[in-house]
Amino acid sequence: MNISFYPKQQYLVNAILVMFIVHSVQLGVGVQGFQRVVFMEAGHDAWISVILSGFVTNIIAFIMVKTLNAYESSDLYGIHRDLYGKWFGTFINIIYIVYCLSAFLVILRNYIEVIQAWVFPEVPTWFIALTLLLLVIYGALGGFRVIVGISFFSVFLSLWLLLLMGYPLKFSNWENVFPLFESNVKEIIQGAHAMTFTVIGFELVYSFYPYIKEKRKVHKFMQIGLVYTTILYLAIMLVSLSYFSGGQLERTIWGTLSLLKIVRLPFIERFEYVGITFWMLIILPNLMLYLWSATRGMGRVFQWNEKRFMWIFCLILLGATLLFTTRDQINFLNDYFARVSFYIVYCYPIVLYMFVLIKKRLARKDE
Repeated sequence: MNISFYPKQQYLVNAILVMFIVHSVQLGVGVQGFQRVVFMEAGHDAWISVILSGFVTNIIAFIMVKTLNAYESSDLYGIHRDLYGKWFGTFINIIYIVYCLSAFLVILRNYIEVIQAWVFPEVPTWFIALTLLLLVIYGALGGFRVIVGISFFSVFLSLWLLLLMGYPLKFSNWENVFPLFESNVKEIIQGAHAMTFTVIGFELVYSFYPYIKEKRKVHKFMQIGLVYTTILYLAIMLVSLSYFSGGQLERTIWGTLSLLKIVRLPFIERFEYVGITFWMLIILPNLMLYLWSATRGMGRVFQWNEKRFMWIFCLILLGATLLFTTRDQINFLNDYFARVSFYIVYCYPIVLYMFVLIKKRLARKDE
C-alpha cells in the first residue's frame, strides 16, 4: 500500500465543492430531532450549546486539514500506514472502516424509523432498507464525482424545505426562550456534547482529500460549510425554543418534523409527508459518502476490488438494520454510536496530529 495517493485528473473536483460536501453530510437525520437531546442537557441555553459545538467543530476541522497538509496527497488510510506501520496501521484502518459502516447503519435505521412512524407504518423494514440501499449503491458505483454532484444538488434542492422553518415564527412566543443563562458551564458543555451525532460527517475529509484539486483551499471552503451548518442549526434551535414550551420540547422526539407539521398549504394538508419523503435527497449523500469511504478503505488497505465489497457491505448492513426493531433498541444504537463517534471524530484527530508532528520532526533530525 502506497502512503500517497494520486487519483487521475478526471476524478478530481474543485475545492469550492468541499463546502457543499461538508454541509450535505452534516445535514442528515440528526437535524430531525436534535432539539430534544440538547434541551434536556442545557435547558433554555441550548442555543449556546449549538454555538459551542460549531466552534469546537471548526477547531477540529482545522486540525484535520493541518494533518492532511503534512502529506502531499494522502488520506487517513495512508497516514495510518505511515505512522503505525503495516500491521497496527491496518488494524486502525479497519476500525475506521467499521466506524463508517456504523454511521451508515445509524443514518439508515433512523430514517426508516421516521418513515414508518410518520408515513408508512405498515411497510416492512427490509423493503424500505433494500430500496434505499439499491439507490445508494447505484450512486456510489458512479464514483466520487457522482456523489459530489448529488451532494451539490441536495443542498440546493432542499433549501425550500428549510426555508419553511420560518412558518412557525408567526405562532412563536419568544418568552419561551427565557430565562437566559439558566444553565451552568457544565450543562452547556454537555449540551454541546449531545450535538455530536448531529454534526458528525465532516471527518470524511480524511477520505476524499486526495480528490480535491486545489488542496490549499480545502480549509477555507470546509470552514465555510461548517459555519453555514452551525448557523442553520442555531436558527432551527431558536425557532424550536420559541415555538415549544420546555415540557413540550422534552416530549417531542422529532422537533423539526413537528415544526413542519403545522405548515398548511391550499393544495396539501399534511405537509410533513412531503418533508419526510423529500428528506431522502438529504440523507442520500450521507449514505453514499460513508459507504464510499468504507469501500475505498478496503481498496486502499488490502488492494481488493471495491465494487465487490460495496455489495458485501450492503448485504451486511441490510441484515444489521433488521436487528433493531424497537424504539429502545434504536435509542441504544444512537447513544452508543454518539459516544464512540465523539472519541473518533473529536478526540482522535488531536492525537493523530501530534503523532504526525512528532514523526515529521524526527524525520528532519535524521536528515
